[in-house]
Amino acid sequence: MTEKRKKIMMVFGTRPEAIKMAPLYLELKRRGFQTVVCVTAQHRELLDQVLELFEIVPEYDLNIMKQNQSLDYITSEVLVKVGKVLDDVKPDILLVHGDTTTTFSAALSAFYRKIPVGHVEAGLRTDNIYSPFPEEINRRLTDDITTYYFAPTQANKDRLLSEGKTADNIFITENTVIDAFLTVANNKNCSLEDWIPEFPTTKKIITLTAHRRESFGIKLRNIFKAIKEFIIQNKDYRVIYPVHPNPNVLKAADEILKNVDRINLIEPLPYLPFVHLLKNSHIVLTDSGGIQEEVPSLGIPVMVLREETERLEAVKAGTVKLVGTDYKIILDELQKLVSNKQYYDSYKTKKNPYGTGNASRLICNVLENIEE
Repeated sequence: MTEKRKKIMMVFGTRPEAIKMAPLYLELKRRGFQTVVCVTAQHRELLDQVLELFEIVPEYDLNIMKQNQSLDYITSEVLVKVGKVLDDVKPDILLVHGDTTTTFSAALSAFYRKIPVGHVEAGLRTDNIYSPFPEEINRRLTDDITTYYFAPTQANKDRLLSEGKTADNIFITENTVIDAFLTVANNKNCSLEDWIPEFPTTKKIITLTAHRRESFGIKLRNIFKAIKEFIIQNKDYRVIYPVHPNPNVLKAADEILKNVDRINLIEPLPYLPFVHLLKNSHIVLTDSGGIQEEVPSLGIPVMVLREETERLEAVKAGTVKLVGTDYKIILDELQKLVSNKQYYDSYKTKKNPYGTGNASRLICNVLENIEE
């Protein structure tokens, strides 16, 4: 190991990326790496909440977000502006995360400069290029220009090997989201009464998140109609839905769920109260990727509101159920969970396949041993 520590640059732009990169950033700093953070602010307000929570002050803030931004705009802005930062910083390695447009564009910019890319959460696939959209293509293209693959599970590594990636450069590291989630879940400085109307509640909480582009339109409406019908039929339950600010989501939520008794449409929550909302939930319905990984650590049933998932380990482990967007299937699964105690309790005994909170340490171990 040379005395001069490697210069590691991290680029991220959305709230999920920030959550999953934050514990890795803190571990890099703890170990003395030269660490430079560049945020694109593909999502501005939601990103800032996470930066504040984990006390991360970026060296570069590109602030690209604008109203009704297109994928073309995000791609081109990140490609050019991250390129200028790379020219200034000249890092030894660029770290990106997951599958956002920021991730792909930043990796491509590094590739153009022959800077090695480390891809955190590499190897996830649905095999449907339009689901999730555009994330499936973003992560595939990122993996094609990656040098160091940080794969959460053996299945992710196997997929990368099947695509011809070099075995010596693939490392199974668990998932950094568990590091972040467990840290925040153990934070006692959170009062949900400050964030959620009429909390605490005598009702059992169902937390909903739904925002996927591929569900816009009839699929999203089917999800909302099923939830509305369930709540009408089951008086002991309450749905709390932090509504994503995308107009396609807001419009459907307002038309179907607004003013329905025991359904609370609220503003998106910062990560700290959101994690504590999950801890207080009886059931979680989601089309999010990270929640499929996080909530199994709590032993709470997760219904995945998507047709495909790149997180098949959770499905195979029985920690989540892939239910899609069909009205009847969603309603039937909810009724089964609330009427069959043995079925509900089976989720509590399943092991989270994404690790126990050691991912950041494992990734840093790899980075320390990479030859200059």
